Amino acid sequence: MSNPHDPAQEQIGLAKAQTLIEALPYLQRYAGSTFVVKYGGHAMGDPELAHDFAQDIVLLKAVGINPVVVHGGGPQIGAMLKKVGVESEFVDGLRVTDKQTAEIAEMVLCGSINKELVGWIAGAGGKAIGISGKDGGLVTARKLARTAKDPDSNIERVLDLGFVGEPDMIDTQVIETMSSAGLIPVIAPIAPGADGSTYNINADTMAGAIAAALNASRLFLLTDVAGVLDKQGTLLTDLRPADIKRLQQDGTISGGMIPKLETCVHAVEAGCEAAVVLDGRVPHAMLLEMFTQEGAGTLIRAG
Repeated sequence: MSNPHDPAQEQIGLAKAQTLIEALPYLQRYAGSTFVVKYGGHAMGDPELAHDFAQDIVLLKAVGINPVVVHGGGPQIGAMLKKVGVESEFVDGLRVTDKQTAEIAEMVLCGSINKELVGWIAGAGGKAIGISGKDGGLVTARKLARTAKDPDSNIERVLDLGFVGEPDMIDTQVIETMSSAGLIPVIAPIAPGADGSTYNINADTMAGAIAAALNASRLFLLTDVAGVLDKQGTLLTDLRPADIKRLQQDGTISGGMIPKLETCVHAVEAGCEAAVVLDGRVPHAMLLEMFTQEGAGTLIRAG
């Protein structure tokens, strides 16, 4: 039998109690608010990290916060396309999506990935419902327009990415109804256009647009890096849009981080209180960011 007055156990118990006390002001501040979480990257393929993520989402709901999950699935789509012998072409990091590719993307995103994530949350004790932008008229998409400059002639040309879209209109009623009923929406980034076509939408873009439409307290982009790093590799914990522009101009921010931060800036300038880029490979990264003084990622605010 363990000694009920074991000093070591008492210290562990006190540390747990202190953690809860430290979290109290944050719990009080965010009770009743909405957090939009984009989930993807390597964390999605790791069962242990997926379990941790599901626990975090269920905990947020249990303490009175309304989590809304938007998930990606690029690697899984790529694997399925390879399996059925369809070649993928990428332009500026976006998959050119013909009708067959769009159908496979919808099958993978709305099917296996979405339902697996719903299952993880259920396993952690939550009640999640998997939907896409098609359900309840949640999102109406428009075809994504992109241009590129020809390096030889310097002439701008229009890129046709096929059935790649971006959110045009968002009706938040379906999300608000689910959240108020105690349910956790898990959203696949697929949406219909006004023309009746189905469009595949970048998951970061979808999450940012939904966070803005909901006036969310936080948009979390879970990535495969610690956040935004300076040239010495130090984490930058607090940024404004002007900082991001400066860091992009001097080359500190480059590659795939640029569109992520553009999504964050658009979200915070359109109604989301703040956005956070953080490492989804760190267990319970969201909880560390929200409920501890140290935080765990890069916070982006307007102004």
